[in-house]
Amino acid sequence: MGVFERMIRDGHEQVVFCYDKTTGLRAIIAIHDTTLGPALGGCRMWPYESEEAALEDALRLAKGMTYKSAASGQNHGGGKIVIWGDPATERSEELFRALGRFVGTMGGRIVTGTDVGTDKADFVWAKQESPWFVGLPEEEGGSGDTAVLTAYGVWRGMKACARFCWGDDSLKGRRVALQGLGKVGRRLLEHLLEEGARVTVTDVRPERIAEVCASHPEVEGVAPEEIYDQECDIFSPSALGGVLNDETIPRLRCAIVAGSANNQLAEMRHGQMLHDRGILYAPDYVINAGGLIQVADEIMGYNPERARRKTAAIYDLLLQIFAISQEEGIPAYLAADRLAERRIERVGWLRRIYTPE
Repeated sequence: MGVFERMIRDGHEQVVFCYDKTTGLRAIIAIHDTTLGPALGGCRMWPYESEEAALEDALRLAKGMTYKSAASGQNHGGGKIVIWGDPATERSEELFRALGRFVGTMGGRIVTGTDVGTDKADFVWAKQESPWFVGLPEEEGGSGDTAVLTAYGVWRGMKACARFCWGDDSLKGRRVALQGLGKVGRRLLEHLLEEGARVTVTDVRPERIAEVCASHPEVEGVAPEEIYDQECDIFSPSALGGVLNDETIPRLRCAIVAGSANNQLAEMRHGQMLHDRGILYAPDYVINAGGLIQVADEIMGYNPERARRKTAAIYDLLLQIFAISQEEGIPAYLAADRLAERRIERVGWLRRIYTPE
């Protein structure tokens, strides 16, 4: 399928390919929908196997950001930037300043910040070339690490899931299988341990498992492939996406899936598979919206208390989604999609009202 066919299929507005021969920058800017406002989405740096894989990631993530912005009540559309490269060996000031120049050519149609493989310091370089970068360090006038609010929102979302399933939102004594000990996963682990949850962890980097288990003897560590087979109350995918698929879903031994990873469902039909198995799924773009809420607030002039209050509301939003799912007999991911699409449609109607500049 060609690029235009992919854009038509999923409703993308714009895809921009960026190459700088001096730095070797290869980046793709994908904008999905700007009905609600300028696109907002992170910038990922990853050593993709191919150009096709990089494009597919950008398109999938951009669409997910549209739904995340709409569902969480932000006046932003969805976009994503991917850099095709190895962050361990190819990151440089010159590369990110080149990215800043390309983002500047978009004139504010997309605002971006950190994601997998990028760090807030990278965008201190990029912002020297254009203003459309967020999630900067606090000493640079930004809102700081988005992983903090993302983890807080996922924890709040887990509590909403517990309340819906068991009538009590306490996670004390609940067994959680946490997949991923990156920036968000480590902070989520702290929330869970503080509340008294029993946690089993894994990560593709064995040293992370060893470090966590050494710091927290009560935590059990397992190999990455074993995490799907753990008997638990909550399975929490908090690394890369696509982990809920034909092979893994039948292995799950949990009541709830709730984690911070983007695009957890390999395909939309896997949301139906979870529903058919009686597993409550917290739609990823709803439960992990804390970071987006933070950077959207940063654009307005960051207020930490306001951003935290909006992130805490993920709890109530998920309960609303679960109620729709139960009443209409549809999977939770479809209930979330309907809420997001309804908001985009209704605000789109308002935008037809002419207002003079």
